[in-house]
Amino acid sequence: MADAFLETLWPTRCAICDTMGAVICPSCLGALPFIDVNRACPSCGAPYGQHQCTECNDAMLQAAQRDCLPLDGMAHVLMADDAVRRIVTVYKDANERRLAAVISQLCARYVPPEWARVPLTYIPATKEALRRRGFDHMADVTHALGQHCGVPVLDLFERPASLDQRKFDRHGRQRNMEGRFCLHPEVRVPQEVLLVDDVCTTGATLFAAADCLRAGGAKRIYGLTFAKVLAT
Repeated sequence: MADAFLETLWPTRCAICDTMGAVICPSCLGALPFIDVNRACPSCGAPYGQHQCTECNDAMLQAAQRDCLPLDGMAHVLMADDAVRRIVTVYKDANERRLAAVISQLCARYVPPEWARVPLTYIPATKEALRRRGFDHMADVTHALGQHCGVPVLDLFERPASLDQRKFDRHGRQRNMEGRFCLHPEVRVPQEVLLVDDVCTTGATLFAAADCLRAGGAKRIYGLTFAKVLAT
């Protein structure tokens, strides 16, 4: 009864088009730019990178001051257009926490069979973001994903104190994340781990977190994000 009363006062609306009825309406869900894994880069998961990737080629890796990708595989669910960005913004900054279940269900479709039993961890919100929002958005998504896939979720990282990545250009993002991650004291890092985040722009956040996991003893690290921003 309480839920029905609240729904009458504040009807559920689509995060994209604002239509009443669902947090993402069927029409908007069907129009989302899902990435075709058959055309994606087999290394970094970027769209259209099956034969010649624009995201993890030698020039892009050199710009990131790397010789190779620090992850053993990456996958992304959607290309980050305006609708996808709105989903992420409504979830994180407008407190529509029911989107966590939807995001996790979409992410579950993109977990390859060879990653199916790998434990999950996530990029934690910064201390400032946690204070501002009152919840850790990727913790909620990753725990929902873990329940969906039947795998454990590990809280491995301490909260970083870095500035918001959205304030920086490509090179600034790399510098902002250098050495920003550290593991909880006495944490045990598994041999394999799947690292989950919301948006991959340059890969700086995932790369820095992967470096930390590798230093902590992980042998194989995979990355999964809800959205991928194409390089410009």
